[in-house]
Amino acid sequence: MSKEEQVFGGFWDLFNKRIFLDEYKMKRLLKGYKPSEVHCIEYIGKNTDSNVTKLAEAFYMTRSAISKITKKLMEKGVVESYQKPENRKEIYFRLTKQGEQVFEIHEELHQEFEDRDKVVFDQVTEEQLDGMLRFVEAYKRHLDHEIKKLGVDADSVGHDRL
Repeated sequence: MSKEEQVFGGFWDLFNKRIFLDEYKMKRLLKGYKPSEVHCIEYIGKNTDSNVTKLAEAFYMTRSAISKITKKLMEKGVVESYQKPENRKEIYFRLTKQGEQVFEIHEELHQEFEDRDKVVFDQVTEEQLDGMLRFVEAYKRHLDHEIKKLGVDADSVGHDRL
């Protein structure tokens, strides 16, 4: 196996294990919420005046898909819509008290995951991290170039957290 294959296999294994561990706990504590819903709650909790367009752009999804998610979140009572007096056309979203609780659980879980993995990052030097970041950025630029050659906007690919 080439070193390139080892790197990709290692990344693949690493991310699958991280996703498994994170989702295992999130599914228990955020039962009843799909990952797409939790990430919308997170975005709305961190960004004032969130609307369908901003959410769609942030998650590289259609406005229709985001509308369906926000509708479900409103039905669950975690998100409410509002309009500004100066702009009665645009609909914005904010968290309800229940939504803020879900947001806080999600934030605490992220902190817990970061603390869990800190033991590894504490053993890595700044130079090693800088080298890893240079590799990631160089490879990302290469892939963006290859995607653009297909006639696709590279920013619209690969960010499907939902």
